[in-house]
Amino acid sequence: MIDINESVMRVLLAFVVVGPLLGAAAALLPAPPGLKGKSPEQAVLRHGVTVTGAVLLAAVVLVLGFDHDHPSKMQAGTDISWIPALDVRIHLGIDGISLPLLVLTALLTFLCALYSYFKMPSGPSPKAFVALLLVLESGTLATFAVLDLVLFFLAFETVLIPMYFLIARWGGEGRAGAAWKFILFTLLGSVVMLLGLLLIGITAGTFDMVALATDNGRSLTASVQVIAVLAIGIGLAVKTPMWPLHSWLPDAHTAAPTVGSVLLAGVLLKMGTYGFVRILLPIAPDGFRTFAPYLAAFAVVGIVYGSLACLALARRGAKGDLKRLIAYSSVGHMGFVLLGVATMTPTGVNGALFANIAHGLITGLLFFVVGALKDRTGTTDLDTLAEESGHALYGKAPRLGGLLAFAAVASLGLPGLAGFWGEMLALFGAFDPAQDLSRPAFLTFMAIAAFGTLLTAAYMLIVVRRVCMGAVPQDAPQPRLADVRTYEFAAWTPLVVLTVVAGLWPRTLLGLTDPAVQQLLSGGTR
Repeated sequence: MIDINESVMRVLLAFVVVGPLLGAAAALLPAPPGLKGKSPEQAVLRHGVTVTGAVLLAAVVLVLGFDHDHPSKMQAGTDISWIPALDVRIHLGIDGISLPLLVLTALLTFLCALYSYFKMPSGPSPKAFVALLLVLESGTLATFAVLDLVLFFLAFETVLIPMYFLIARWGGEGRAGAAWKFILFTLLGSVVMLLGLLLIGITAGTFDMVALATDNGRSLTASVQVIAVLAIGIGLAVKTPMWPLHSWLPDAHTAAPTVGSVLLAGVLLKMGTYGFVRILLPIAPDGFRTFAPYLAAFAVVGIVYGSLACLALARRGAKGDLKRLIAYSSVGHMGFVLLGVATMTPTGVNGALFANIAHGLITGLLFFVVGALKDRTGTTDLDTLAEESGHALYGKAPRLGGLLAFAAVASLGLPGLAGFWGEMLALFGAFDPAQDLSRPAFLTFMAIAAFGTLLTAAYMLIVVRRVCMGAVPQDAPQPRLADVRTYEFAAWTPLVVLTVVAGLWPRTLLGLTDPAVQQLLSGGTR
């Protein structure tokens, strides 16, 4: 790693958060200052690639300048008074918990901008599309970087409007209803969450997340903690999404354009689980301990429910949509994240954070590949893909079929790939939960979740068999599909490489998160 001055790190983090917002404003100008193209539409799409690329570069420099010997320490900090009467501050900082999510967001947004430059979703002006994409990136990055409860809520809400319009204006069939369902669920959850955040801030006398985490709930009574965890937890659970508050997700994924699905699964769902770790665990530990068994119970129900829904969609003749199936798989995968958090142990929470990153990489790749299949065949219906165009995909587009199979086996948790470690650590955490939590109950949850891994393997292998494999009669016409194109290769290769690297060298990620998690659980962040 390289030695970078703290003031430079501070500027870099501020640029990562604010840069996309400035880029969004510039995208709406008559002549955006991006690289010139053959047309105004191409110019603004290049502008999106340029801005997201600059943000990704800044995030990589942050990683290089990060003090990896002290990942539990907040770094690149900015702390400026904003609303003195309420003690609301513009407080930014990163540690080993937030840094991986920051980089994941910058990477996926850049890859989506690059993909859209070559394959722009059908819809209105590219100017609005690029501006919304950048606003979405800014809000998500801010969520992972801010250290003030009020700013966290504002950043948390910022992403709703751009995602709503990305679904409603550039989505597919049923996009209007799916967009309204998304916005209504998340807004209602956010209203309840805001009440909980205000309760904590007003009662403790500060909205500073570092000070509240260091206090570790000592300034909050047990009843205040219980009420706050319930209110904030509902809002976070909707965004995660936790069963039974998940019903907006399948419709949103099915209707969203490819890049919308990638960002929704790869980034937005992580905001909810991040809130559980960053806010509820350290700030209201006693209240969280009260609800931990119930959170674990909902998590394992979500694991089994999501897997059974995927099995139902995967079977022949079920009119299953492949995008919808992957959306339901996210309910199950995020169930493992919630189970890890509910154990309140370093092992479980590290597993949850690892599973967050792995899910972003793998499910992002899955949605990219499925989007490419839809571009080539005009459908994501499993029966149609299997019988008309996808049957024996290995023979018609071998690289595309290989990528789909790779993403599927990574998603089912094959050892050696990123999907394995998060789920395994979450199960280990449930085997030995924190003190004052019922071990027999968590052993039961562990057994149910382990059964869910078998169901996940079953439906993913069924999808691979139906879409990629199978014999085609020699006398039957065998039109070839366009295989992986150059821009697709450029957009997907980083996700494949990182999935393998995280699977083979989990210490790369756990070395960042573990010290920060240990500090968080023991009484705050230094």
